[in-house]
Amino acid sequence: MTERSALDSVYQELILKHYRSSKFRGELEAPDAVVPMRNPVCGDDILLQVQVREGKIEAIRFSGHGCAISQAAASMMSEHAVGKSWDEVHAISARFRDMIHGDETAARDKALGDMRALSGVAKLPRRVKCAMLGWDALEEAEKKITAE
Repeated sequence: MTERSALDSVYQELILKHYRSSKFRGELEAPDAVVPMRNPVCGDDILLQVQVREGKIEAIRFSGHGCAISQAAASMMSEHAVGKSWDEVHAISARFRDMIHGDETAARDKALGDMRALSGVAKLPRRVKCAMLGWDALEEAEKKITAE
């Protein structure tokens, strides 16, 4: 097995792990924002719920259905956003967006953690929206929360 195919295999396993058994699936008792987000091209959807305390994301849960990319990306996004301020979330989101648009430096950025498993989305332009679904929902949640 080549180094590249071994890495692809690890990445595939990470995506499937997040897709099948995300610890962020479910509902929050008292969310500060609830955002439905749908990809009209393929029909993937998520319902994101967010709680914020003292300027940091305290909890996130999502539900929905769709391809492994959209659901795993929402799980990974949730994992990276909890405990972060909006500014920190913006930085991670921008780096993730760069990666899925083909930035190879971003694809090697250890700060993205498991999300690097989605770097192959750059070769699948139709899947970029799938990978961004959770981040787009989180952006809408921020707008709702900060507008209050």
